[in-house]
Amino acid sequence: MKPIQVGLLGIGTVGSGTFNVLKRNQQEIKRRAGRGIAITMVADLDQARARAVVGPDVQVVGDARAIIANPDIDVVIELIGGYGIARQLVLEAIAAGKHVVTANKALLAVHGSEIFAAAQAKGVMVAFEAAVAGGIPIIKALREGLTANRIQWIAGIINGTTNFILSEMRDKGLDFAVVLKEAQGLGYAEADPTFDIEGVDAAHKATLMSSLAFGIPVQFDKAYIEGITKLGAQDIKYAEKLGYRIKLLGITKRRDADAANGTAAGIELRVHPSLIPAKRLIANVEGAMNAVMVNGDAVGTTLYYGKGAGSEPTASAVIADLVDIARLHGADAAQRVPHLAFQPHTFDQAMNDTPILPMSDVVTSYYLRLNVADEAGVLANVTRILADAGISIDAVLQREADEVGADGGAESQPAGGLGVAQTDLILLTHDTMEGTMNAAIAKMQALPTVLAPIVRIRKEELA
Repeated sequence: MKPIQVGLLGIGTVGSGTFNVLKRNQQEIKRRAGRGIAITMVADLDQARARAVVGPDVQVVGDARAIIANPDIDVVIELIGGYGIARQLVLEAIAAGKHVVTANKALLAVHGSEIFAAAQAKGVMVAFEAAVAGGIPIIKALREGLTANRIQWIAGIINGTTNFILSEMRDKGLDFAVVLKEAQGLGYAEADPTFDIEGVDAAHKATLMSSLAFGIPVQFDKAYIEGITKLGAQDIKYAEKLGYRIKLLGITKRRDADAANGTAAGIELRVHPSLIPAKRLIANVEGAMNAVMVNGDAVGTTLYYGKGAGSEPTASAVIADLVDIARLHGADAAQRVPHLAFQPHTFDQAMNDTPILPMSDVVTSYYLRLNVADEAGVLANVTRILADAGISIDAVLQREADEVGADGGAESQPAGGLGVAQTDLILLTHDTMEGTMNAAIAKMQALPTVLAPIVRIRKEELA
């Protein structure tokens, strides 16, 4: 059988890894796919670098559209990244009848509905295993392996840069800014790390997983996004004392209506730092590794762990998509696995019936750190406000004068210009609605004995 001919757009870190793994394991891959898979054209602005990677037997061009126009190319791999030219090239490849493989989570999270609709109309595949969690096959698990389940929730460490930073902050007791510089020096963080540290990258990935899990269109613009830039070393230490670790989680959760509590049905889609019980396996994922937990009604909770980035781990996912396309290349388009797991004609109804919930309607529990005057009655005033709001307390940690200062806690000494001793009051709450917590925090912040902005971190038990 004639080999599948592939055109590669961009031969940077992932592109070179894809070419090398495909070449190294070509016999094994051919046995799995049932036919050969060959990269026969590469487009890259740096043609000299591209030729050094692929050698003389592969055609190298500077114009990506030359690959799209070549009638012999069956599949286009897009590894350019970003929202701009990548979107144009992917849509042009689809229009030309080419299957597409991409690792571009940003593109699909923002323009996925348009791209998948175009592919459906043209009868071609758009495969994107490498777009979420690198070498971890989470897309296939959600789209195929867990298809019998009504998925309840997903929670994932899906950005290696932020997980490395949080791991270093916990291990070394350093503040965020110091560890970020270390991460940049080691190559774990970009020169401009905004997408990583502000949670945008994780939100792109969580958006795609939400669509796959719940059969809703990609709706990145409705995701709640909060990064790790405001986390302090003292909060990581306090969390440890309470039996928790702090991770940046991408969370999407199905919520049914609850008339008793006045909560509506919908989907939570959020990225933010979270306290996780230290006994959970995912809480012990360290360094630049990724992990995703999926809870389904039939299977229970499953965990997927591995390298979320890197040349060959990501190439592994790209080539897995190529193998799927090689197997299904001649199949009736109606018999293929849908791009987002659910049949496309169900999406309009799903969108109407299952909205993305605003963050104020999300229900979770909380960690609160209040820097307060070290005097009688402070705790009573705080707990009264929470009680009046119907928020119950799970645990309290109040710093004693001989404890603070030595390990990053608040100093029990007169605050600058305030003339009063201060200390940290740490509270863990039970579940409550975010809007209710926001109102309670505003009232606590107005107390004259609360001396600094209250730190609020959400808590996820992941039971």
